[in-house]
Amino acid sequence: MGDRMEKKKYEQIVSRHQPTETRAQNAFIAFVTGGIVGVFGQLLSEFYVSFFDISTKDANTFMLVTLIFIASLFTALGFFDKWVSFCKCGLIIPITGFAHSMTSAGIEYRKEGPIYGLGSNIFKLAGSVILYGVVSAWFFGLLRLIIMGG
Repeated sequence: MGDRMEKKKYEQIVSRHQPTETRAQNAFIAFVTGGIVGVFGQLLSEFYVSFFDISTKDANTFMLVTLIFIASLFTALGFFDKWVSFCKCGLIIPITGFAHSMTSAGIEYRKEGPIYGLGSNIFKLAGSVILYGVVSAWFFGLLRLIIMGG
């Protein structure tokens, strides 16, 4: 009987001190910041097309490389995590999140050396994204082949 009462008191204390999650506010912030990243990417792409006089396809490649570089640089400088805690998925879902996961894993394990540290841990967070991305692409490619033919 005493155990059950202690458990109820404990659960009451935990529920009082547990932070409340505002999903609607988080979704709105992620939507707006993800949109800002998208607009920034589009502006970068337009800049590359006009400044370097290259095709849109090549400009999009440069834009992706630029976004990856910026996310990796800001992760290495230590303030990308603070932005992510505010922006939520608005910064994590685009390619910037992939760059952040690889850079942060590389930074975290760099002291263990280039083989056992960096080499074996850099894909720790991004590995599942790569795995399921490749498997999904294979599955949907096969499905397209079956439906539409060769």
